[in-house]
Amino acid sequence: MLGTMMNFPLTLAPILERAGKLFSKVEVVSRLPGLGLGRCKYGDIYRRARQLAHALQLAGLKPGDRVATLMWNHAQHVEAYFGIPVAGGILHTLNLRLHANELAYIVTHARDRYLIVDDVLLPVYESIRSQVDFERVLVVPHGHVSVPNNCENYEDFLAGAIGDFIYPDLDENQAATMCFTSGTTGKPKGVLYSHRALVLHSLNECAADSFCLSQNDVALPGSSMFHANAWGIPFTATMVGAKMVLPGPHLDPESLLDLIEGESVTFAAGVPTLWLGVLAALENHPGRWNISWTVRIGAGGSAVPESLLRGLDRFGFHITHLWGMTETAPLASTGFVKSTLAQCGEDHQYKIRGKQGIPSPFVELRVMGPSGEAPWDGVSYGELEVRGPWVAASYFESPETCDRWTDDGWFKTGDIATIDSEGYLKIVDRSKDLIKSGGEWISSVDIENALMAHPAVREAAVIGVPHPKWQERPLAIMVRKEGMEVQADELRALLAAQFAKWQMPDAFLFTNELPHTSVGKLLKLELRQQYANWKWDQ
Repeated sequence: MLGTMMNFPLTLAPILERAGKLFSKVEVVSRLPGLGLGRCKYGDIYRRARQLAHALQLAGLKPGDRVATLMWNHAQHVEAYFGIPVAGGILHTLNLRLHANELAYIVTHARDRYLIVDDVLLPVYESIRSQVDFERVLVVPHGHVSVPNNCENYEDFLAGAIGDFIYPDLDENQAATMCFTSGTTGKPKGVLYSHRALVLHSLNECAADSFCLSQNDVALPGSSMFHANAWGIPFTATMVGAKMVLPGPHLDPESLLDLIEGESVTFAAGVPTLWLGVLAALENHPGRWNISWTVRIGAGGSAVPESLLRGLDRFGFHITHLWGMTETAPLASTGFVKSTLAQCGEDHQYKIRGKQGIPSPFVELRVMGPSGEAPWDGVSYGELEVRGPWVAASYFESPETCDRWTDDGWFKTGDIATIDSEGYLKIVDRSKDLIKSGGEWISSVDIENALMAHPAVREAAVIGVPHPKWQERPLAIMVRKEGMEVQADELRALLAAQFAKWQMPDAFLFTNELPHTSVGKLLKLELRQQYANWKWDQ
């Protein structure tokens, strides 16, 4: 017997309608490429997103057509987040920091039909123009350059949509957005997010044990809108009517703190590298910013060191550790402290918060070892696998990648992890970043976090370097905090209290900067290449 509930499709259209009808006066603030602030309201987003949808339909958009964007985090990008999918198209956010050849491959593989590009990013488009075939290129004018002859003015394109937009019939399983991940081996691979997945993901981010986003919040997505849907924040903030503050291209610590202070931000999200910079700015410029309220921070993409948790707590910035991937839309777990563990000591709570957390509702995790599923004992480790309603079941037109999914439907993440008896996930390492020394595995993440507990270490990377006797040995490369000194012997003594002698790095190096990926993750591949011929006797 079926239930008597209505068959109401879960699509982005009701989210857009809700924002337009209920929260039309709530602000959306954008830091523009020239550092000025642009202000509009959800009423404007609603009107212009529908106008974009109508203009695309008049231009011949067909269901499933891909519309690419080369844009920073700002209001016009939010318009595209909704206007393209509710017209029946698929929003394809392009990573503007990729090499031109890789970007051209992605555009060609996705078969993008149209492009919307910021005027300041026209050089990125020009770098791939000869390799791609967009039917129309729409330039968002920010006043920096004139619109080239082979392109169209985005505002003129919108103005051509005369009359009222009528939503097409949208199936909740229809694709709404597309992102490509470069976190896999070989060519980048596309993930198609359905309307249903995005709606459920947004509802999850409203939960108190997740992002806890509500209409009373001021949300700042510090994660790029071209990376995993800016972690879903533009959809969730619009759904609940939270004021949204978009940082544009300006993700330096001072600009972020200026926005947090000036716009009274209560929730922000971004990779740990971002917040390491913010902590350094707060420590180096005491009293410069007057932020007297608690700012909730969602941090993921790489491990959050305990030193960062403790450091930002001193300034009223409370980090919740997250885990997810482009393939998981992306939020799959959050590191809050359970009520049953609230009475444990402060040090133990920091250990809990340093883990990637427990799975979100409807997301299931398991760790698979050589002999099957590993027990939840916090010790046994293996490859992390995940499944759930906003987890990808395949890549876009990449049949050669079917081995990333198990026969019983779980996605193999490539992360090596443990799960403890309370259900807390801990990523030990990426499988490619584990160090094998003398037949034993060493977690680079654990050593990095321990090194960053030293007050003079801002950031640390530990990599495995070939060794003539032990196969690989750990090499630590670090960035000192501004104006501070630390010597290798101090770091050896620090690690000796936590690690066996064979687990400790054999050498400690210092550098001015560590390499990062286009979305701010530590780029260990480049470090391994740079130090591949390291001589252990030097």
